[in-house]
Amino acid sequence: MKTNNSEGCALCNATWGEYWREIDGENMPFCCNICADIFQEMVRRVKENTGWDKIDYINLEGNYSKGRNCTATNGDRKYSYYFRTYSDGKFITFEER
Repeated sequence: MKTNNSEGCALCNATWGEYWREIDGENMPFCCNICADIFQEMVRRVKENTGWDKIDYINLEGNYSKGRNCTATNGDRKYSYYFRTYSDGKFITFEER
């Protein structure tokens, strides 16, 4: 699974931290365990809402304070959604767009 954040953390693109977690069989870089928790839960929700068994790519736009507008793809299928979290990683909002 790829994201548009290629410089650092798979969720926020921060370049500090050396935290890694396996998400759907792929070892992915994160700046911290909270970003990894958020990303893992986001992937779970996308797969639950779409019925997909995998996600090829996630485009993330936005940030922690305003939330993120995202588009996940699986082959030629797309799923757009918005989410926002608390500082501890728990979701405030997750909605299809």
